[in-house]
Amino acid sequence: MKFIFLGTSAGKPTKERNVSALAMEIPNESGWYLFDCGEGTQHQILKTSLSLHKLKNIFITHIHGDHCYGLFGLITSRMLEKCKTPLTIYAPKGVKEMVEAVVAASFEHLGYKLEFIEIYGGFKKEFENFNIKVLPLIHSVESYAFLIEEKEKFKIDAEKLQKDGLNPGKEYQEIKNGKNVEIEGKIYKAEDYLIKKEIKRIIIAGDNAEPDYLGKYLENLDLLIHEATYTREVFDNMETKYLHTTAENLAKTAEKYSIKNLIATHISPRYEGDEILSEIKKYYNGNAFVAYDFDVFELNNELVYV
Repeated sequence: MKFIFLGTSAGKPTKERNVSALAMEIPNESGWYLFDCGEGTQHQILKTSLSLHKLKNIFITHIHGDHCYGLFGLITSRMLEKCKTPLTIYAPKGVKEMVEAVVAASFEHLGYKLEFIEIYGGFKKEFENFNIKVLPLIHSVESYAFLIEEKEKFKIDAEKLQKDGLNPGKEYQEIKNGKNVEIEGKIYKAEDYLIKKEIKRIIIAGDNAEPDYLGKYLENLDLLIHEATYTREVFDNMETKYLHTTAENLAKTAEKYSIKNLIATHISPRYEGDEILSEIKKYYNGNAFVAYDFDVFELNNELVYV
């Protein structure tokens, strides 16, 4: 899996960071998925190799503007790009009405099917290579995380097959599809030659005051992408406490559940990012990053910065 950060700032853009947007690409799958679409996301996309023609679905964590105001321009630009394939937006209550009102008021005729599916805590959806479950968070409005679990996949133990007398050929594909193969009276049982690949589990979270609220879903997690808006010192001295996470709180939660990899995003404009990472590393011993715009990460056997 590949993750491309298009916006990593909290609340408003800065000269270095745009507001929230994250692209996900799946190996051997044509197209990509967008999580959140803050204002200016389409401009960020233009600076990457991503194409609006290949955008498959959009997932919105919550209705705050820094997570969804970019939808208006993006769906219109998709029309101007002459995209004809349908686009589905999975979003909380209110996003559909807001977007449709803007489209109607501006007399736009998109030329493609735009579908909205309202999400809620517990909502599930199966996609080509993964499943998604929607998890509720703690914020000033309905806010959600997306638990992404790869589907079971198997690879052929070619070395064992050849050792047992079956050389590469069309029979390999049959075995990979779970079918037994008989050659000259000898039966090669698929179950004996299929190796189950390790399933990856990822959470992409929206704004959330308490990472620990995700509870059991954090267990055996390969990657958590979560906001870390403030350092503890700044948060403790704020007159008004907003429902966001501190780097300390996020790090302690990641350490508690032995999360393998952590990427912090949604960084307050007051920080460069080093301050957030330093605080995380005080309390978390795993593989940790603070995302910057256009950072690319690949998750295979381990998470690497590309």
